[in-house]
Amino acid sequence: MEQMFYSSTGWEAWGLEYKPVIPEGMSLVFDEDLLLEDSAGLRPSAVINRWACELPTDHVPAANSWPSYVRAVRMWAEFGAEHGVGLFDTRDRLKALLSAYSIHRSSGPLEARYRATTWNQEIAKLGKFYGWAIANGYTTALPFTYTEATVLYAGQLRKVKANGARRRQPKQHVTIKYLEDDFADLFLKGLARLEPDGSQERGYRGREMARNSAVGRFVFASGTRNQEFSYLLACEVPPLPRRRSDIPVPVELPAKITKGEKFRTTWTDYDTLAELHNYLAFDRAAAVQGSSWLPPAKWGEPLRVTEADFRGGRVNGTRMQWADLGPGERRRLVAPGGGSMLLSVCGPGRPFTAWNIVFERASDRIRERYEPRFPHVWPHRGRHTFAMQTMAKLVGGYYERVARLVKDGDDNAGLALYLRTTEPLMVLRDLLGHSTSLTTESYLHRLDTTRVFAELYEQVGQSTGLAARASSREAASEFDDDHDEDGV
Repeated sequence: MEQMFYSSTGWEAWGLEYKPVIPEGMSLVFDEDLLLEDSAGLRPSAVINRWACELPTDHVPAANSWPSYVRAVRMWAEFGAEHGVGLFDTRDRLKALLSAYSIHRSSGPLEARYRATTWNQEIAKLGKFYGWAIANGYTTALPFTYTEATVLYAGQLRKVKANGARRRQPKQHVTIKYLEDDFADLFLKGLARLEPDGSQERGYRGREMARNSAVGRFVFASGTRNQEFSYLLACEVPPLPRRRSDIPVPVELPAKITKGEKFRTTWTDYDTLAELHNYLAFDRAAAVQGSSWLPPAKWGEPLRVTEADFRGGRVNGTRMQWADLGPGERRRLVAPGGGSMLLSVCGPGRPFTAWNIVFERASDRIRERYEPRFPHVWPHRGRHTFAMQTMAKLVGGYYERVARLVKDGDDNAGLALYLRTTEPLMVLRDLLGHSTSLTTESYLHRLDTTRVFAELYEQVGQSTGLAARASSREAASEFDDDHDEDGV
């Protein structure tokens, strides 16, 4: 099977009476002969495509998630074809195939192996597909065996189904997903091509340091996801306040680029925003000035912008709000003076979104040159780091103390009141865009937030004389053996 993205461009020449009801940008699969049915009826590829087209209304609204769902089913179907097992074969044959597939993904060729977390994600996607196929009458056979389990969540016992094909994986709280302050500082310096002491890195320093440093720092200071900061427009960056303040600066994230398409407001600090504006005014401005860049034809027609402001502009002559544009439209926007409208650009004004590569290369270089223990870093680790750093400041009362210095008539008086009257967990919930505080609480547990409270307790105890260093260390030593028993 071949997997590709759907575009309705030129559909009038396809000999159809009406435009196909297929989501733009949907990931679809096709057999080599491009046929969707034969003498036996609909082919499995056509069924997969029908399922894919319903993903946006089946709890998978984000366009960047569709390819991974379709890919999981495609690779499973291709593996089955190699062994003569159809996508909708009998239950016994599908179960046998699942066992072989599990071995293939755990100890098969190196390029085919999955970690436990990846395998479990793929199994969940396959389970979603087969659940849909059974509900729609395409099959009655399920390759998985489910058992019923009882879990305790938010003080309530609940019955859930557990897929027997899932692999055991480390408990979330024993896998570090964030950077401690010293490692976070080292990483941000690495993005700027600086030595650990802040001096310029020796030898070839690479390109786009100002962009990488400014945007990378913004990620760690705002907790934005990869898609959110990658597709943020330059004109959507909030203005720099007239005076420097320790009160955070709100950052609005349009619903069309957030996870689940939920509008939310996060924040960043003044110094980070100042560096971002410096990048906009100099390096980015030089990159887009007089640029003749146009989006490639496979993206669709260029969306030329005039009369742009913070909220919107004229796109191909029609007044539009930026909040109504998704990632696909945003990367096709051509600025009034030339070049991309996205915050991050490369070369002669081209849009830049390959942040995974930038983060990976920076962490690899740090590990090779300065710190062998330095972990692999990807953009989402910046979000986790933001959550831990923000929670530590909230619990420690930092933002509350800063808010009390704000006068009622100041520009940020509203945010100051919010910080003085809202519980830390609720603040972090809003910043991360979680639906409930229960989600935030579970999320923090996975990040080992007990460290935040333990460190705060020790600091307060030492400053007030309620706890001595020796007693704090003794209490901590009680947990040393836990790591040995878990093998961590």
